Amino acid sequence: MRRVLPSLTALQFFESSARHLSFTRAAEELNVTQSAISRQIRALEEYLGRDLFRRVKKRLKLTAAGEAYAAQVRDLLDRAEAATLQVMAYSDAGGMLNVGTLPTFGARWLVPRLGDFKTTWPDIQLNLITQTREFNFTREGIDIAIHFGEDNMPGCVFHRLMGETLIAVCAPKILKENDDLPIARERVRNCTLLQHSTRPRAWQDWLAATGVAVVDELAGPRFEHFHMVIQAAVAGLGLALLPEFLVREELDNGRLVAPFDVSIPNRHAYYVVYPEEKENNFAVRAFRDWIIATCRAETAQSNAA
Repeated sequence: MRRVLPSLTALQFFESSARHLSFTRAAEELNVTQSAISRQIRALEEYLGRDLFRRVKKRLKLTAAGEAYAAQVRDLLDRAEAATLQVMAYSDAGGMLNVGTLPTFGARWLVPRLGDFKTTWPDIQLNLITQTREFNFTREGIDIAIHFGEDNMPGCVFHRLMGETLIAVCAPKILKENDDLPIARERVRNCTLLQHSTRPRAWQDWLAATGVAVVDELAGPRFEHFHMVIQAAVAGLGLALLPEFLVREELDNGRLVAPFDVSIPNRHAYYVVYPEEKENNFAVRAFRDWIIATCRAETAQSNAA
């Protein structure tokens, strides 16, 4: 069956015009004439049976239909470009690998270790894609990902990398400000609790483990990424509950302290995960084996210390 699709040229011209809200600037970007842009937009509107642009006081504006269409076309072109580059870079012993990762895990744990991977596999080009929500391998063009949670994603292969232990940390000045309080429990009650938006019940679990009661364990400024929580804690904005391995540097250099001898293991873990159909992909297998070996070696070293 023939697909109901306009020409790729029309879509490219429309996307550029929608992004710039200018036929002139789109023409400059695409190295064509303004009249060529106008012809393609007119043809696209006729094909769709909808106006995509309107002029308001000589300025170009998207219609409601145009605005919705522009977002979808931009995503389509981005994915088509990524797929094209991946095929162009493909080789049996290398190629391009799109790796999904959590933002703070990627920045603090994965990136500092990628030099070792690059030394072992110099022909594999890694592209890191970060987000906090669950990855959609098909829609986002991801080959393999670092996932935190449970190993229950249908159609995917999971390999456990490491667990996670949560500790409460704060800037040294927070301790000094609360030094007159008699016991640690009172210090907790007197502190602002920094919240992580994807771990809304973390403080509740930690407080239950310590037997400390606060007025509202969900109260406190909320941050989307662990990196932001870490920076907020370093800035002295409050008490943060964080994975110990993500703040080891700050603990070692004294920018953060762990004032309580309570840590709680998270029931979830970090996994490397990929779609079943990618299992025989050379680059996927290379990255999988490397990161599993790296995690096992570091865990063994930590246990021996």
